[in-house]
Amino acid sequence: MDKTKILLTGSCGFVGHHFVEHFLKETDCDIIVLDKLNYAAQGFDRLRDIESFDNKRVKIFAVDLGMEISDGVRQEIGEVDYIINLASESHVDNSISNPISFVQNNINLMLNMLGWARTLKTLKKFVQFSTDEIFGTAPLDVDYKEEDRFNSGNPYSASKAGQECLCMAYSNTYKLPIIITRSMNIIGERQHPEKFIPMCIRKIFNGEVITIHADATKMKAGTRFYIHARNVAKAIHFLLTNNVELLDRIDAAKGKFNIVGEKELDNLTLAQMIADYMGKPLKYEMVDFHSERPGHDLRYSLSGEKLKSLGFVFPKNLEESLYKTIDWYLLPEHKRWLRL
Repeated sequence: MDKTKILLTGSCGFVGHHFVEHFLKETDCDIIVLDKLNYAAQGFDRLRDIESFDNKRVKIFAVDLGMEISDGVRQEIGEVDYIINLASESHVDNSISNPISFVQNNINLMLNMLGWARTLKTLKKFVQFSTDEIFGTAPLDVDYKEEDRFNSGNPYSASKAGQECLCMAYSNTYKLPIIITRSMNIIGERQHPEKFIPMCIRKIFNGEVITIHADATKMKAGTRFYIHARNVAKAIHFLLTNNVELLDRIDAAKGKFNIVGEKELDNLTLAQMIADYMGKPLKYEMVDFHSERPGHDLRYSLSGEKLKSLGFVFPKNLEESLYKTIDWYLLPEHKRWLRL
């Protein structure tokens, strides 16, 4: 990917800024960032905090992709080789409280990006960043594969499923070179302090009680496959730079790839791992998950076998990623990222 141009949408946010850092460190490509700078972006704070940030290689445009991309912005950007579309509203609670504007934004954003992509003459691949939540809750011992049916449990996941359907339609109709990836719970540095990992670090450090979402009996905690954002960026980089079209033999899931952490953990176990690593006691309370958070699911699960079969290996496992993240947050100069 050296000496090429990659466009990353939504990359002032948590996941996206890790993608900027990855491509700055791992390639020589020029990077275009499009972001509407809403509450999730925290302005340019995350990008400013990247030690390897390079103003000569990164151009940033404040653009609301829910509206048609202006001719002036298109002209300034010019042709690009790769697009990774990370932009979308993603707060589940917001989708439940205000579903119409939430879903309309995500669908309009997708249509605008696909319409623009059709005009690009040098585009090699368009990656749509999706989510495990499109499949809904996963029963025990079920790991959804790329070709399994959607069963969205809330308006957010329904909007992401709709984005995927539009991508498939544009791939079939207009032959756009589209790849769809689904990821699970993503962790890493500079995450919003309300999220589980930084929330646990802050509360354990302060001796506060952590709420653990569980089933109706308050005995079984919810589970997730946690994965570091840089591991996700590495996986997508792999898909961009390898001829996966020739390797992808599963016709029902052509161009779709799950990016999954290597092990499933319940949230109580994860909180205990954090407390043990910090050398502090864990104080917690189990609460009935569905009563507290209607529209959320207790368990999500994807199969990561397809990506593994292509030869991809994550550079860091969960423990390495988790402990590296904890160490980062606990540095005096980084503790500001734990403040609400």
